[in-house]
Amino acid sequence: MSLLSFDDRDGEIWFNGKLVPWRDAKIHVLTHGLHYGSCVFEGERVYNGEIFKLREHTERLFKSAEYMGFKIPYTMDQIDAACRETVAAQGFTDAYVRPVAWRGSEMMGVSAQDNRINVAIAVWEWPSYFDPEERARGIRLDISRWRRPSPETIPCFSKAAGLYMICTLSKHEAESKGLADSLMYDYRGLIAEATGANIFFVKDDKLHTPTPDCFLDGITRRSVIELAHTHKIEVIDRAIKPEEMADFEQCFITGTAAEVTPVSEIGPYKFQTGRITRTLMEDFDRLIRGK
Repeated sequence: MSLLSFDDRDGEIWFNGKLVPWRDAKIHVLTHGLHYGSCVFEGERVYNGEIFKLREHTERLFKSAEYMGFKIPYTMDQIDAACRETVAAQGFTDAYVRPVAWRGSEMMGVSAQDNRINVAIAVWEWPSYFDPEERARGIRLDISRWRRPSPETIPCFSKAAGLYMICTLSKHEAESKGLADSLMYDYRGLIAEATGANIFFVKDDKLHTPTPDCFLDGITRRSVIELAHTHKIEVIDRAIKPEEMADFEQCFITGTAAEVTPVSEIGPYKFQTGRITRTLMEDFDRLIRGK
């Protein structure tokens, strides 16, 4: 099946302050963000024409840039307005939004103090992140050989492009085995997250989720915890050892792309899509659809 290339589409992209034709939104090959990873981004979803948790995403974009040592040359209000403007220009009521900020081409080397900070926002239609039939059954995860690094070695609370290198490697390896995604441990050997989503487990009607001390505390993660509290479901945020998966009954992952997706298998461990998982899936769907 042929894929529609992301550099050859109709529409417009917001690029450094104005909408430009999609095919004209280009950067030079000697861009610092490409060579040295000085790039941060967000992933947002549009439901019924509205961007879910837009301000929270914009705040995280600015915080990510701060962690990476640069300042976005617009206000949060301007970025919020630009996201909405781009959604309207594309005309999609259900879509994905990608704001991205990066150091430009003025200096090429590790040091790039005077490089321009560029900002772009693109919007495109994006169906389910996982195969719908597989998602209904519960996706299967590999266990990655790559680990989330120590916070002393990376800016782990920044949604920075370079930090996703091991996620791509992990997901490619999982897909080569016929699996949907991969679970990553952290540098201590504790359960961390999937390649682009946080993870939850259920045992004795309680939710257990890894403490996000070396990876992102996802916006969807926080939303699901709030939904659990409305049902008086206890949420235990703690360090989780891999061998504990043998005793968990249910498992699901959460993220902007994944939404709430049940997991049926992680390596040798099996899970059921039980009442708590189904309840939170349904509640989250109502939340994002404004029902």
